[in-house]
Amino acid sequence: MTDAMSSLYPFLYDAEDGGRSADAVLDEVRRSTVDKAREIMALRRRVHREQGALLAACGAAMAERFSRGGRLFCFGNGGSSTDAADLATQFLDPPQGRTPLPAFALTAEAAVVTALSNDVGFDLVFSRQLAAFGRKDDLAVGLSTSGNSANLLTAFDQAHRIGMLTIGITGDGGGRMAELDSIDYLFRVPSSSVHRVQEAQTTIYHVLAELAAEGAR
Repeated sequence: MTDAMSSLYPFLYDAEDGGRSADAVLDEVRRSTVDKAREIMALRRRVHREQGALLAACGAAMAERFSRGGRLFCFGNGGSSTDAADLATQFLDPPQGRTPLPAFALTAEAAVVTALSNDVGFDLVFSRQLAAFGRKDDLAVGLSTSGNSANLLTAFDQAHRIGMLTIGITGDGGGRMAELDSIDYLFRVPSSSVHRVQEAQTTIYHVLAELAAEGAR
C-alpha cells in the first residue's frame, strides 16, 4: 500500500530538500480534520442555542401550510441549488413512517432554468416560476451562503406578493436577505466560512423538514 501511495503522491514521502515526511503530513491532515469537525459541531450548537425557538416556530408554520394543501418550492445557486434539491427530497421521499409531502426544487428542470435565464434574465429565474406555480398556501425556501443573490431576492418578493410562507437560510450577517421585509423566517449561520455555513445550513433544513413533517401529520 505504501509503495502504491508513494508512486501516486511522491511529495508526501520525500523528506529531502526540506520536504515533510508522510507521517508529518498525515498528522497535519488529522489535526485539520478534527479541528473542522469541532468547529462545525460548535457552530451547530450555537445555531440551536440562538435560533432554536425560531426553528420551532418556523416548523409549526410550515406544518400548518402543508395541512392546508400547501406545496414547498426550494431554490438556490451553485452548492445551495444542490441543498435545495436535497431539501425537496426530504419531503418527497421521507424516512419510513412519515407521509410524503409535495416539494419541488426550482433548479431541477435544466430546460426551464436555461430558457428563463436566456430569455428574461437569470435574476428572474426563480421568481418567474413562483409566479406561474405559486399559491397563497404554498411555501418558499431559498438558500444562499452570502444572502446577496439577486435571483433569491426577487423570488422572495414574488412569493410574498402571492402570500406564500417565505423562509431564508443564509450565512454570516445575512447579506441583502436580512434587509428584506418579504422573508417571514430568516436563519443566519454565524460564520464567514462558506464550508461551515453550508454544513450548518444542511442541519437547519433537515430539522425544519422533520418539524414540518411531524406537525403536518
